[in-house]
Amino acid sequence: MKDSQGARVNVGVSGTGGGFSKFLRGETAINDASRPIAPNEMEKAEEAGIEFIEIPVAYDGLAVVVHPENDWVDCLTADELREIWKPSSSIDRWTQIRPSFPDRPLDLYGPGTASGTYDYFTEAIVGESGASRSDFTASEDDNVLVQGIRGTETALGYFGLAYYENNVSELTALGVDPDGPDSGASCVTPSAETVNSGRYRPLSRPLFIYVNPAKITPTVEKFVTFYLQNAAELAADVGYVAMPDEAYDLALQRLQNRTTGTVFGEEGVDATGTRVEEMLRTAAGGSSTSDTTATE
Repeated sequence: MKDSQGARVNVGVSGTGGGFSKFLRGETAINDASRPIAPNEMEKAEEAGIEFIEIPVAYDGLAVVVHPENDWVDCLTADELREIWKPSSSIDRWTQIRPSFPDRPLDLYGPGTASGTYDYFTEAIVGESGASRSDFTASEDDNVLVQGIRGTETALGYFGLAYYENNVSELTALGVDPDGPDSGASCVTPSAETVNSGRYRPLSRPLFIYVNPAKITPTVEKFVTFYLQNAAELAADVGYVAMPDEAYDLALQRLQNRTTGTVFGEEGVDATGTRVEEMLRTAAGGSSTSDTTATE
């Protein structure tokens, strides 16, 4: 708005699904989304005659952390995290996670229920957004979580990767094994590199904006271009991980070419671990059957 006199950017707050509902009613020009558009949403778009340009903008990565003097765990499996955090969990001691862990209390810390990080973690680990046990120390202020975990040797918690990296000297980040010890996969610790490569699963995923091409005025086009030109620099400020430069260049091409549709196909997909630049490169080469180019 400072760079474009007369432009007004109006932002409404809702979850991804609620945002898509407004977008598919033609009420908004741009919808932020923490996942790809779902099959039922694509059906509604077709019924309403609304096309969309799918533009990835950053990666979201979460860190699972413990007290720096915790010397008994360096990795947990996704299944172990699920057993700890699911709504019916009664795990309250470390030895209940693995018999080799000490028989000591398990003190849990995490974002509050109003946090998007809470929604993402529960969706990725438990399998349903918002499904979580409630007997943990919760706060929307990551500083509170850092201090709580730093002051409790038996603590386990989670929050955005960027915030962990700002407090790396005070905490220890655990590796996550996405498929369990018998799968042949290995534990991967969170970092910008492992998030970008898609190896840190399931706690990394791409984030998107969806743009209605029928609502692209000169101001909207300038805004989305400005967004993509600045997203890499600003991503870490809000707890996200920047995509490679190539991904932003390819995303901008989708806007400029009015390339509509999704690179994920019409059946829906779990986007955790996705390397978006590879999918965008494939789509730009014309080998993605779900993409079409709108003409003006």
